[in-house]
Amino acid sequence: MSNQMQLKLIETYSWVCQLFDKNPQWNYIRLSNNNKPSVFTDKEAVTIYFFVVRYLKFSKIKEIHNFAYHFLHDWFPNLTSYQKFNNRLNILYPIFYDITLDIISNNIPENAQQNVQIIDTLPIVTCKGRNRTAKVARDCTDKGFCATKNMYYYGLKLHLLAFRRKRMLPFPNKIYFSRASESDLSVPQELNWFDELIDTELFADKIYIAEEYFKSRQQAIQLDLFTPVKAVKGTPECLKRRDFAANNLFSTAVSKVRQPIEAFFNWLIEKTNIQNASKVRSTNGLCCIVSEN
Repeated sequence: MSNQMQLKLIETYSWVCQLFDKNPQWNYIRLSNNNKPSVFTDKEAVTIYFFVVRYLKFSKIKEIHNFAYHFLHDWFPNLTSYQKFNNRLNILYPIFYDITLDIISNNIPENAQQNVQIIDTLPIVTCKGRNRTAKVARDCTDKGFCATKNMYYYGLKLHLLAFRRKRMLPFPNKIYFSRASESDLSVPQELNWFDELIDTELFADKIYIAEEYFKSRQQAIQLDLFTPVKAVKGTPECLKRRDFAANNLFSTAVSKVRQPIEAFFNWLIEKTNIQNASKVRSTNGLCCIVSEN
């Protein structure tokens, strides 16, 4: 490696060590006879992952291990086999989730509009099909339906609340994973996300329409919800025709503000393939995928 890359590796290891010092609870993730390995440590495993992903742009664990085996042997002479390395990362998935939240909260860009936010969900699929049954990670996944893709699936949902940035991808504010069957609206309500959005404009899909709930928030904390217009059953045809142009313009304006979060999901899928988890073989493996991504 070049001298510059060697310095980057040292910086990454120092950063990981500082995070472990700030979070002593990470030392108790693996309560076993080998919970404090002296040969190849957890800090080294996490360092290899972040260094290769950030500077080499590899995202698959096999690619990360191959690079470390061929080019980082002098730095990590006790690197374990691919199977053990992969298993180590699966066990350490809570660390990646905590680090992700720490990075997000401490690096909010200046152009992030904190009073204009967007919310949406992304399905994480372990098994597709109306009549198919998932075989893995059944303790944290179940069956759901994605209206956008008109698809029944087993898996999880990624709930994302993000700051709007004009002409750029939105920046994440809050991230949460739930079972596929959980309602898009009920999860943020249970987590009290909306109660924290004081004097905020929130742009969302039709599924988030709950007039009574958001009316009380609008009066209490000035939270304004904007969604595409949803047709009301039983509306006379004459009223539909009268309001068609206005409703269409309003829905288009809301969709233009919401479109960047769809672009963010597409970018995330392209970089990490997070939506396709059909090759996962364990609960830890699934948790590792969503935490790292």
